[in-house]
Formats: sequence, C-alpha cells, structure tokens
Amino acid sequence: MTELHHRSATQLAALLRARKISCLEMLDHFLGRIDRLNPSLNAIVWSDRARARRRARRADTALARDEIWGALHGVPITVKESFDLAGAPTTWGLPELRDNVAAANAAAVERLEAAGAVVFGKTNVPAMLADWQTFNPVHGTTRNPWNPDRVPGGSSGGAAAALAAGLTGAELGSDIGGSIRNPAHYCGVFGHKPSGGLVPLRGQALPGWVAGKDMEVAGPMARSARDLDVLLDALVGPDGPEEAAWTVELPKFPPRSLRGVRVAVKLDDPCAPIESEYAARLQAVVETLARAGAKVSDKVAPKVESERLLEVYLLLLRAATSARVRDEEIERWRAIRAAQPEANPRFLKALVEGNGLSHRQWLALDNERQLIRQAFAAFFEKWDVLFCPVASSAAFPHDQDGERWQRTIEVDGTRVPGTDQLFWAAHASLAYLPASVGPAGVLRSGLPVGYQAIAGHGRDRTAIGFARMVERQIGGFVPPPHT
Repeated sequence: MTELHHRSATQLAALLRARKISCLEMLDHFLGRIDRLNPSLNAIVWSDRARARRRARRADTALARDEIWGALHGVPITVKESFDLAGAPTTWGLPELRDNVAAANAAAVERLEAAGAVVFGKTNVPAMLADWQTFNPVHGTTRNPWNPDRVPGGSSGGAAAALAAGLTGAELGSDIGGSIRNPAHYCGVFGHKPSGGLVPLRGQALPGWVAGKDMEVAGPMARSARDLDVLLDALVGPDGPEEAAWTVELPKFPPRSLRGVRVAVKLDDPCAPIESEYAARLQAVVETLARAGAKVSDKVAPKVESERLLEVYLLLLRAATSARVRDEEIERWRAIRAAQPEANPRFLKALVEGNGLSHRQWLALDNERQLIRQAFAAFFEKWDVLFCPVASSAAFPHDQDGERWQRTIEVDGTRVPGTDQLFWAAHASLAYLPASVGPAGVLRSGLPVGYQAIAGHGRDRTAIGFARMVERQIGGFVPPPHT
C-alpha cells in the first residue's frame, strides 16, 4: 500500500473529499515528515506552519459544509523559492535579498490557492536560478533523496527533492533551461514545461522587474502524470490586461491508448551524447511503446540543424537573462574567452556575445528562431510527440568549485562540459513547446532517470496525455529507498 506522503495530489484530494483524513491531519503528516527528513535534504527552506494550519482548518470547515474550493481542496503543497508568497522572503538565493519579503502572491500561487491548495512552504533554488544543482549562500545545499552525494537538479531542485522524499503534495516550478525537467529527471518525479505564454509569470521576478524573461515558463511538478493535468488546469490563463481579450482552451488528446500514437524518437546527438545505460533504459521504454501499438520511428526528426539550434538557443538564453548581469562580468568573461579559447568555447561564446547583443542582432536571431518554430510545427503535423532524453546522464555528484561553465560531468568515462546538456532543454525552450518529463526507471547505480516528451505548441494535453499512457505501461513514481 502506498504511504500517504508518496501518493499523488489527486489521490490526496480524493481522500480529503471522502473524509478519510482531515486537511489539518494531512498537513501535520507532511510537517512531521519535514521535521524528520528535511534537516539532511534541505529541500524546504521556508514555511509558515501557523498560517498553513489556519488555512487547513478553514478547508476542513468548508468540507463539513460540502463546500469544495477546487480540485486541490486541502492538499498541502510547496512552491519554488523564486515565486512570491505574501509574507515570505523571496531571495533567489542571494544574500542581498534576505529581507525581500513579498507583499502579495505570485499569479501562479494565487491560482493554486484558488484551486484549494494549502501552500505551506518554499523550496530551495540555486543562486539566481542559474544551475543544474541547487546551492546558494542563503539556504545552503539541497541533496538528492536517492543519494545525498548527488545533486537534485536545478533550478527547481528543492521542489523535485521535496516531491521525491514525500515532503509535499505537489510543487510549482519554473523553466527556461530545463529547470522543471532536469530536476524531475534526477529525482524520479513528473514535471511539465508548458507552452510559452500559458501560465502568467507575475510575481516571479527580481525586485523592480515586472516583465517575464523570454522563454521562461512556470509549470507543475508532481508524483503522477494525472497531477500535471490537474495542476495545469489551475495555472493556465491570461493575467492582467490580457484577461479582457482572450481565454485558453487547450486542445484535447483523444487517444485512450498508445495504439496509433505517433512517436518520433531521438535518443542521442553529437551535441550532447548520453550515458549508454541511460540510452538503453530509454530504448527499453520505446520498445514497450511499440509493443503497445504506438507508431514508433527513430528515422525522422524536425528539419533543424542541431548545432545551430543549440547556438541560437544559448545566445537567446543569455540575452534573456542579461538585464541582471553587470558590465564588468561580461568584460571578465570576454577576457577569459580570449585567454582560454579552448575552455568550453560554445558556452563562453554565448556568455560574451549573448549578454551583449544589439537589438538588431537579437531580431536576426529571433527571426531564425521563428524559422525553427516553423520546422517544428511542420514536424508535429505528422508526429504526436518527440521522445528524447532530458539530460546526458543520471544525477551527478555535487560540484561547487569554480564557475558553471568550468564544471564537467562524466558520460561513459569521458568528462564533458555540464552545460552541453542544455541541448536537450533547448528544443522545447527555444520553440516555446510543451514538454512533459516522467520516470523511465532506475539505473544500476540506484539513480532514477526520466524521458522527455515534446509536443506541438499549445498541445500540452498531448505531452501530458502521452506521459499518462507511459505511466500505465511502465509504472510511474517510485519512492527513493529509506523515505
């Protein structure tokens, strides 16, 4: 029997509606788990228990009157530290923002609360959300519940670790370079990067900034694919002035089984080779899909040149985050690039050139991006999903030395730049496409790995629906040992 803390958010909501447990009892169960496990994991870095208990009691009172607030009524959840939660500090892991206490909730937090959730805490992030591991000088290091010597991913690393360890019912993350997908993969949970523009980003920005970053999205993380659907329902829709002009109705994904579902497969690329055991695990999933009736092919791909896709993405990614970079930092990177031309040339090029693009240069790159989007759109007229890796390997050991571009990971005995893995995030991020990540199994190392299912723009139900079908075929979330 699945322990309460390892059940999905939809299962937890059903237990509450059936009066099998009270909202307050469920909240206290998760808080007890946090007391036992969080000191070593450091996934949840802020909570307001008194406020959460007050809301849980109100949720119980409402249930006693047969009043249901929404699909998440009474379910205890946490949110990524970078989202504003009224009365809580939003630091982004920066010491200078220790006292940056939010006056109001982020739009996405408002929507989860409107769906009935009890938001009781915030989860850790890397400084400036700029890493695939999670550590910062304010809150310290978050560890992977599958192996504390390994990273949980980033930047929604605390979120994924909390979900895997059974410390929360669901999570709100954000993604511009795999920040939902990568931690879900490393920690063996589910995550969904929505199509660009579906979920408002108000309340997830550094002080003084109200504009969202190009390619950035907010999205759900959970212990089941069905949860992704429920959470996305709560999150999508226009915000502010846009509310007067349009609404969202996501196309449904009608198939009830994998039979006939069109699955294009891409399991490797010279831009970012993947660990052979991980590739074999993904290939085993592909073979299971084919036996279940899916139309599977590894002979097709979007008509996009891989190296150029990655280059355009990295330049636009660095441009998207450039407003927060000091001029002297760019000059320092320029000097390093000149002195060490062999040191991660692809990423250093993006650091130097992307942070200093003229508007004319940005427009040219954006035009190239639109051509890439057209190529993906043509591809997804013939294929439902693109099935591919999330990263190059399972979770790697903690490495906080030097700068991100200097660090390497091991892939089949060879050290490669860790930043190369951004290639697998680039497809969906650059083209504003939806992508769902789900568990694909556990390697001999005892570490989980995941698959990535990318769909056409606005076809979020297709990506999530596919993940639900895969979950039925191969199973889904498996709790880490000793949790």
